[in-house]
Amino acid sequence: MRAGDFAELRAFCAVAKARSFRRAATELGLDPSTLSHSVRALERRLDVRLLHRTTRSVSPTEAGIRLLAQVEPAFSQLETAVQDVGDAKDVPSGKVRLVAPRLAIRTLIAPIVANLAKAYPAIELEVVVDDYPGDLVRDGFDLAIKLGASVDRDMVSVPLVSHFTTAIVGAPSYFAENPAPVTPQDLLNHQCIGCRSGPERSIHRWSFEKDGVVVTPDVSGPLLTDDPDLMIQAALDGVGLWHGVVQLIHQQISAGQLIRVLADWSTDYPGFHLCYTTGVSLAPSVRAVVDALKTQAKTSFPLSEVQAA
Repeated sequence: MRAGDFAELRAFCAVAKARSFRRAATELGLDPSTLSHSVRALERRLDVRLLHRTTRSVSPTEAGIRLLAQVEPAFSQLETAVQDVGDAKDVPSGKVRLVAPRLAIRTLIAPIVANLAKAYPAIELEVVVDDYPGDLVRDGFDLAIKLGASVDRDMVSVPLVSHFTTAIVGAPSYFAENPAPVTPQDLLNHQCIGCRSGPERSIHRWSFEKDGVVVTPDVSGPLLTDDPDLMIQAALDGVGLWHGVVQLIHQQISAGQLIRVLADWSTDYPGFHLCYTTGVSLAPSVRAVVDALKTQAKTSFPLSEVQAA
């Protein structure tokens, strides 16, 4: 069916129902001559007269009556479908696909799932774990949480957590047997919990900066892992020193479970960013998830500036 067929059929239905080109034109907001042209074009294409026309009246022919009986319900269904979409545009519903690193899932996503499901039962949240999310459009995601603001073209990157600050911490039991380091070089004499990170799972180098001086000591210790929960627990158990994000363990520091050292050598790096495609407004369901993540970020990372998305 040609694109113009819909306009011609709509014009015919309006005139056949109103029994008047003028009344139908007023209803559709068109000129009577435009409707007349559309109906004549339809009659020529079908090679059948659809309307009886006199100077004072218009009425459908037998063929017009049959066509109206079949076409009018179809147009009513189309109008209902369009109206339903319009009515639902402000109701958070449907599937929202989100990809994020494990750290973001543990700190930002896991805490919001129950409340989100209760507040918006029509939303189906699908979460995929990927520490280094790729192409959102190619992979069919609505949202991604990434470290840093770098995104592909036609993507929007909005700061969720502005930055992270590194920290070196150890348990009181560890420092009961080992002197606190004063400089990063002192870490060479300490048991350090190692971390694998990056797409290649390479060993993360501990980096420190102070007054423009950058130091990366070659630390070692009894544990090497890519799981942040295991690293933090090992630090709490006195296995060794942990190098990571201070925002993750601020409660343990406040409670005295972990002691922070070398704070004056701490460095910052980009925090979590929410990423999504540009060019269209966020669907209500996606916006609901974004708002929940923003709120949770203020709880999970109170020491970082949480910005609006």
